[in-house]
Amino acid sequence: MNSRRGLPVLVLAVLSATGCRDTFTRAPAAGEASAFLREANATMLRLSNEANEAGWVQNTYITPDTEAIAARANTAFMTAVTRFAKEATRYDNVDLPPGERRQLTLLKNALTMAAPADEKEAGELAQLVSSMEGMYGRGKYCADGESGDACLDIEEITDILAKDRDPSRLRGVWEGWHSIAPPMRQSYTRFVELSNKGARELGFADTGAMWRSKYDMPPEAFSRELDRLWAQLRPLYLSLHAYVRTRLRDRYGDQVPAGGPIPAHLLGNLWAQDWSNLYDIVGPGRGTPTVSLTDILRARKVSPADMARHAERFFTSLGFEPLPPTFWERSLFSKPRDREVVCHASAWDINNADDLRFKMCIDQTAEDFSAIHHELGHNFYQRAYAAQPPIFRDGANDGFHEAIGDTIALSVTPEYLVNVGLLDRAPDASGDIALLLRTALERLAFLPFGLVVDAWRWQVFSGTITPDRYNRAWWDLRERYQGVKPVSVRGEEFFDPGAKYHIPANTPYARYFLASVLQFQFHRALAKAAGCSTPLHRCSIYGNREVGNRLKATLEMGASRPWPDALVALTGQREMDATAMADYYAPLKTWLDEQNKGRPIGW
Repeated sequence: MNSRRGLPVLVLAVLSATGCRDTFTRAPAAGEASAFLREANATMLRLSNEANEAGWVQNTYITPDTEAIAARANTAFMTAVTRFAKEATRYDNVDLPPGERRQLTLLKNALTMAAPADEKEAGELAQLVSSMEGMYGRGKYCADGESGDACLDIEEITDILAKDRDPSRLRGVWEGWHSIAPPMRQSYTRFVELSNKGARELGFADTGAMWRSKYDMPPEAFSRELDRLWAQLRPLYLSLHAYVRTRLRDRYGDQVPAGGPIPAHLLGNLWAQDWSNLYDIVGPGRGTPTVSLTDILRARKVSPADMARHAERFFTSLGFEPLPPTFWERSLFSKPRDREVVCHASAWDINNADDLRFKMCIDQTAEDFSAIHHELGHNFYQRAYAAQPPIFRDGANDGFHEAIGDTIALSVTPEYLVNVGLLDRAPDASGDIALLLRTALERLAFLPFGLVVDAWRWQVFSGTITPDRYNRAWWDLRERYQGVKPVSVRGEEFFDPGAKYHIPANTPYARYFLASVLQFQFHRALAKAAGCSTPLHRCSIYGNREVGNRLKATLEMGASRPWPDALVALTGQREMDATAMADYYAPLKTWLDEQNKGRPIGW
């Protein structure tokens, strides 16, 4: 669920002490603004490409040297964007064409990490992020007395949490993975100080406010928008939570409370953000017809590269051009045996044009099959807007970028699997509750976690959460939104947020919540445009060129227009609308409420 897209966020071009004072004291002309934008676009493109190249190597060959190289490249890019963002404010009162005015607006809001003006501090900031990401990528759990190959990496721990049903074993590996994070705590505290300093130099209250300012609305309005969307979906989540809690209590007894938060280590995922691995426990019952894509992929011995080919063919069925040959030559599909890599899935646009790549340690699972469609959504989006000026080479908002591939994944229906030869015959509607439950355990269960990560960081950046409360505040938010709790007391000697990739990597996370909402809004609109007459969860846009043209036209806009313009072009609506997800799962909600009769709801 990540992409290295567009212009990352990081000319080693510090203003010289001479030659700039006169420039900043007189009122600039429109021609100067145009020249400034040409310089900014060209410089950011060049340094972005260099940062992407260094970042790719650092992610696929983790060594102290590659971390240092990536840090230097990111410092150069980050310092450049920071300089341009500051200088862009000079043109706030200049009369400019709408396209140039929007470029300046985006430039001021482009950063996820603003470098302080002090060159030494800027370098320290980039090094902190690079080193924390390296800590995460190298992270392993070594039980007492174990070392070397006996230690477990994140892939192995993920597999254990997905399949093992021994609560003691689950607790051990869950706590073991979280042990990688405490060494990051001091670095993260310093990172917050330096990134906030850079953000304030740009005129933002803090880094969190800077992140929330990029959604074509004030930061406070964006926070309220997330609350509004969550309110539309919380009743659906509460029904799923109560049902899953009951079934887990049936399995584990008093280890799961009848009416309280669910212990996080029992939910089949390191962060309790995806419950789909619990299907064998919480499924509707024996005899219910269902389709296991994981079983199909394994039985047919579909290789990681072939799984990616399936995802590519979905996009080409809509009229998109195939991915370039270099994608298949340069991408990483499996974990190498000879070196450490960051296995977390990500899509890369190395040269911001056509050097598209994909990085993931793929397993033959339905979850990874869906994740591949998600990441290729980034790649096809990247190529679609490549003709735009570099500043516009991004999604309409970052939630759009995350939602495109997931929209395609919603069309991976049983009928689609029949069309592509992975299934002989689609099951009838009697299995639809099983189908909906299986996907809800992934997509619906994710929603509150999608809010927690940035809710925590925004308060950390603002100072509401101080370093002496990092861990307590993390679990308070997780209980409030997710209804989950740790298996044991997690004091401030721990740094559990750091056990989630996006924290040490400084990747904003609200985009994933937005994507969860937008993908259903996109799917409902595109299914309607395709003339689908079946229930929404059975609609697939596979092979529909007319819908593909509508999708391409939206993607080609990039960030050149405010996101409501892109939304209305794709869906006919100017406001994000979570009712599409509620519509999709309406049959499941009815069934869950029936199962939950007489049982406590909430925590």
